[in-house]
Amino acid sequence: MSEKNHEGKRAARERLAVEREKQKAAEKRRRTLIVGASVVCVLGLAAVIGVVAANAGKDKGGEKAAGPVVAPSGAQGKDGLAIPVGKDGAKSTLTVWEDVRCPACQAFETAYRPTLHELADSGKLRIEYHLVRLIDGNLGGTGSLRGANAAACAQDAGKFRDYHDVLYANQPKESDDAFSSDDKLIELAGKVGGLDTPAFRKCVDDGTHDSWVAKSHKAFQSSGFTGTPAVLLNGKNIYQGQTMTPAKLKQMVEAADRR
Repeated sequence: MSEKNHEGKRAARERLAVEREKQKAAEKRRRTLIVGASVVCVLGLAAVIGVVAANAGKDKGGEKAAGPVVAPSGAQGKDGLAIPVGKDGAKSTLTVWEDVRCPACQAFETAYRPTLHELADSGKLRIEYHLVRLIDGNLGGTGSLRGANAAACAQDAGKFRDYHDVLYANQPKESDDAFSSDDKLIELAGKVGGLDTPAFRKCVDDGTHDSWVAKSHKAFQSSGFTGTPAVLLNGKNIYQGQTMTPAKLKQMVEAADRR
């Protein structure tokens, strides 16, 4: 082999090596672009899913609450925001502002329920329940709203007190938004005889009283109360000092009844 041919082959091998390095670099850039584009697509998809999920939550709570105000059957008081329990002729009225998701309200109901039932059933006390959604605002979720709407639906069916008591007896932990599930609320209606009907289910699913609950909550906020339950006997706040007991309440109501 001549010296000239040897140099020519060496130059060809060097050009080939350079070309291979160029191809490797080009392939590396292509792979980098593909990975980057994939990451962008995944992040974009996650953002879309997040928006859809957020809007789904609004549809279940906030958007329904923007509909017409429909008070439950028999609601009384200013703007029809009170659900009455007991006889109209009772000499004493207990006004209770509650949130079905509120543990302090559950504690009040557990301690006072037997006394309240006794006094209401005897015609000595009339109770006016106002339902609010304080915990929804504090912890997020829609359990207070959904539960209050279901309780109002139970009022339409003439089963408010029984269903109200079932809700508190089965109240989840404050951080658990279980009452945001219509299925859960309908399941609990099965514990009240005659309540789980197509009409009740439709009322719960449609959020028929959502705007009424929202209006009740607005009234609560403008009343100057700082928490739930807020309990007033004949207009006087009797629960904020924590000195009231079921026995004292019974004495006060019976004393008023004798006058």
